[in-house]
Amino acid sequence: MSRRSGILEFAVLGLLRESPMHGYELRKRLNTSLGIFRAFSYGTLYPCLKTLVASGWLIEEPGSAPEEALATSLAGRRAKIVYRLTADGKDHFEELLSQTGPDAWEDEHFAARFAFFGQTEREVRMRVLEGRRSRLEERLEKMSASLARTRERLDDYTLELQRHGMESVEREVRWLNELIESERAGRDQRRSDDPSGSSDSSASGAGPEAGPGSSAARHDGAAGGTARSTTTSGTTGEPDGLPRPPGASGGSPPETSGRPDPSGDTTP
Repeated sequence: MSRRSGILEFAVLGLLRESPMHGYELRKRLNTSLGIFRAFSYGTLYPCLKTLVASGWLIEEPGSAPEEALATSLAGRRAKIVYRLTADGKDHFEELLSQTGPDAWEDEHFAARFAFFGQTEREVRMRVLEGRRSRLEERLEKMSASLARTRERLDDYTLELQRHGMESVEREVRWLNELIESERAGRDQRRSDDPSGSSDSSASGAGPEAGPGSSAARHDGAAGGTARSTTTSGTTGEPDGLPRPPGASGGSPPETSGRPDPSGDTTP
């Protein structure tokens, strides 16, 4: 199984954990809730669904509305198939949620994982965030070293593109730092409220809803938005207590370096 198909299967299982859906609705949710799937087609989704059904993680059911079924029959159309998560599928998704290896830190996989942080245990969220930050710090160090070696041979436009890439990584590292501090502040606050530590989800068995994340349905994708929390564990100035990722709508405008555009045009 390719990495891309693995991310799609993870996202499908996560969305169907919230509620059963037919293919059109599922594709719409993948497009709107997880930005990394904006360009994929039914030709990609349906083979994935068939694989999950064959694995026993999903079952297919006919549409449940009688009037819809009658209208479909009269029109000669095939009835919509609703996909429902099985008990084995739920167990498999929870197992995937608990994984914190290097794959969870990569660009597309991290975006999908972040979308379901509302269903993820706090300690797992912390490991994924810290792993992602470490990966980006390594990337930033390599980019800086490469730029130092080659900057004399680059024209102005290529040099500006290199700088833009570095600034994007730096912004995401700052965003991750704020998220990690928010997670820690929420954990420390609960521990201070309950000295026994029983309020911590990792100790009490409380669900992941206690954390700062919400659900994938309220997530715009880690590359273009962040989960909207119902708590206020952080102190970042956002209404939901969470910092916004770089480039998120509704957040603070990205920092600029003050360098003029080499083309002389005004940035829109």
